[in-house]
Amino acid sequence: MIGKGIIERFYDAASIQRWNDHVRPVELTELDKQAHKMLIAFVIAKYETYERNAAINWISLIEGGLFEFLHRLILTDIKPPVFHQMMDRKGRELNEWVLEQLIPDIGNLKGNFAGRFREYLLGEPAQYKLERKILKAAHYLATNWEFKIIYTMNPFIYGIERTKEEIENEIEDYFDLIGVQKISLGKKSFGFIDLCGQLRFQQRWAQSPRLPKTSVLGHMLIVAMLAYLCTIEIDGCDRRIYNNYFGALFHDLPEVLTRDIVSPVKSSIEGLQDLIKEYEGIQVEERILPLLPPAWHREIRFFVEDEFENKIIDQGEIIKGLSSEEISEKYNQDQFCPLDGKIIKACDHLAAFIEASLSIRYGVRAPHLEEGKRRLQEMYQGKTIAGINFDEIFKYFTS
Repeated sequence: MIGKGIIERFYDAASIQRWNDHVRPVELTELDKQAHKMLIAFVIAKYETYERNAAINWISLIEGGLFEFLHRLILTDIKPPVFHQMMDRKGRELNEWVLEQLIPDIGNLKGNFAGRFREYLLGEPAQYKLERKILKAAHYLATNWEFKIIYTMNPFIYGIERTKEEIENEIEDYFDLIGVQKISLGKKSFGFIDLCGQLRFQQRWAQSPRLPKTSVLGHMLIVAMLAYLCTIEIDGCDRRIYNNYFGALFHDLPEVLTRDIVSPVKSSIEGLQDLIKEYEGIQVEERILPLLPPAWHREIRFFVEDEFENKIIDQGEIIKGLSSEEISEKYNQDQFCPLDGKIIKACDHLAAFIEASLSIRYGVRAPHLEEGKRRLQEMYQGKTIAGINFDEIFKYFTS
């Protein structure tokens, strides 16, 4: 069963400030950095798949990103040079300690999650070498994207040029990856990464004071990680895990072009929601897809169009409107490419509910937050999706 502890861990990252010893024009949080990293990792891995015919283990890439995220949460706010020294000299001991801290939160997750986490940290480094390399490259590219924001505001900071050189040198070490080359050109692929990064600046619940603040980009990662946990909970096939994770990670991508239109506005006028979806579709076609290779377009559409619909692909045809139970019973096989839009929607609502609940718990409350929390709790009262008791998960955060 998905426990309260692991979900609360995810939100800890929204309070971890990055570059907090530099002048920053905007808040840069660990949650946003990790979200950006996984979007970049997707792009790099896709290039390796399509242009080199590399065999990417996508489940290992997803889980590796999650394992590294949790690892970073425990060893937070350590400067990179110090962190690398610690890991070089006491890496195994530190990793053992990290696992010890996390076991109460991850020990009961299905699919031997804790065992795979241990293997990732303490096992043979050569295992899943390409996936680890992609994640590391994505890490440095996301860091560099942040650094460019603060660089011009910190010319007086001692060592700023050395930091710049170190980041650039690290990225150069991964230039054998085609995606790194493409992004470093600063053209179309970088444009996509840059658009994704701009979702850091769009705040959730923009009409309400709230703690901790979360961006649309950080929210997308939270929903993706929740969808992943739900899918392993129901023994989803590998393609189902992949689709639910990346479908969730991309679910709010069109908002980089429309901004976060709050639910009361969407539902206030009949037909307005359909109009917004139509506009989003046009913008995706005209402004987002041209930044990516044509071979990827069908899959990106599969993720962002009707993102909350259950769907499969059978003999090349997309079939929608299936129940979660139907997918579990008949189509839980890689060949059907199943995607649980209903689970992603529930995780999206759960993330919104937690955002409101945490702020109220911390003493920052507003009518929008209290109304949103009440409405979502009522919506999921007694509700089970694909065998997952969402009512019970929502109740973790009712007090």
